[in-house]
Amino acid sequence: MTVREHVLRIVYQELVKLVGSTGEAKLEPQIILMAGLQGSGKTTTTAKLARYFQRKGMRVGVICADTFRPGAFDQLNTLCMRINVQVYGNPDEKDALKIVREGLPSMSGNEVILIDTQGRHALEGELIQEIIDIQKIASARHRWLVIDAALGQQAAEQARRFHDAISIDGVIITKMDGTAKGGGALSAVAETASGIVFIGSGETIDDLERFEPDGFISRLLGMGDLKALVERAEETMAGREVDVNAMMRGKFSLRDMYQQLEAVNRMGPLKQIMSMLPLGNMEIPQDAYDVTSTKMQRYRIIMDSMTGPELDDPSLMGSSRIHRIAMGAGASPEEVRELLRYYKMMKKALKGVRGGQGKMNMQRMLKKFGGGM
Repeated sequence: MTVREHVLRIVYQELVKLVGSTGEAKLEPQIILMAGLQGSGKTTTTAKLARYFQRKGMRVGVICADTFRPGAFDQLNTLCMRINVQVYGNPDEKDALKIVREGLPSMSGNEVILIDTQGRHALEGELIQEIIDIQKIASARHRWLVIDAALGQQAAEQARRFHDAISIDGVIITKMDGTAKGGGALSAVAETASGIVFIGSGETIDDLERFEPDGFISRLLGMGDLKALVERAEETMAGREVDVNAMMRGKFSLRDMYQQLEAVNRMGPLKQIMSMLPLGNMEIPQDAYDVTSTKMQRYRIIMDSMTGPELDDPSLMGSSRIHRIAMGAGASPEEVRELLRYYKMMKKALKGVRGGQGKMNMQRMLKKFGGGM
C-alpha cells in the first residue's frame, strides 16, 4: 500500500465514523416536518419522500405549509397527483399555522404525514419562529433538514439554526447528480449530531436513495460507488434474459448492444452513473456528457431502422443497406458507419475482458473499491 493509499484509507474510515449510520426512516405511522432554505429542493424532496413511503406500502398524505413562495402549492400538488397522494393546502391562505391546524385532521386516514414548510433566501427570524410554531402544533416525530449538495460550509450555520429551533434529527442531501459531492453535508451532520437519511440523485420522483455511508464517502473522495452502481444495474436488468457467457465467447450482436444502450438509459442520466465510478479527481466536462447522451440516443434510433437479420448479423451491412438505414433513421450514412465502428470496438473490448488478465483486473478493482476499504 502506497503512502497515498494509506492516507486515503485513514481519511475514508474517519469520515465514515463522522457521518455515522444511516438516519432512521421506519415504516410506521409518523409525522415528518421538512425544513430548509429556498432553492434546496425541499418541495420536490417532499414529493419524493411521499413516493418512497408509498412504494413501501404506506398510506401517505402531504400538507403544504409554504405560504411564502408563489406556486409552491401548485408544484407540490402536481407532483403528488401523479402518484395519487393526498395533498392539503390553500394557495390563498397566508397563515401557515392555520393550514397545518386544519390540514392534520384531514390526514387522519394516512399513516405517514409530510409537512412542507416555507423556505427563504436567508435564515430570517420570522422563518425560524414559524417552523417552531408548526412543530408545536404538529408534534412531528422527525424533523428533517434538506441540504443542497453544493451548499458547502454554509451548511453548518444553516443546520445549527434549524437544529436550535426544532432539534433536527435527520439530513437529506439533494442534487447529488450534479458536480457537487455533498461535502457540506458533513458539517450539517456534525452540527445536528444526526444521520443522513436520504440522498436525492436525480430529477424524477423516484430518484431518492437511502443513505449508505460507505458509498457516500467513496464518492466524496472520488472513489466512486460501485456497490450502488451494481445494485442499480441489477434492478434495471431484473427479469431480462442476458446471455453474458455468449457475449464473453464473442457472440455479441447489434441486438445485444441495443439492449445495453436501453439498459443504460433506464439506469438514469449518464452523469449520475459516472459519479458512481472510481474516476479519482478526473473532471468530465458537461458538454461531454451531453454529446455522449445525444450520440447514444442517435445510435438507438439508427438501430430501430435495421431489420432483425441485420441486428443479429452486422456483417450483412453493405453500402446499399447503410444508405437505406440512414434514410429510415433520418441520419447520414457516416453516422451509420460510426455506429458500426462503435459496435466493433465494443465487441473487441469484450474479447479482451474474457481473458484471465481481464478477470484479474476486475477482481483487483472490486477489492480496492468494494468492502475491502
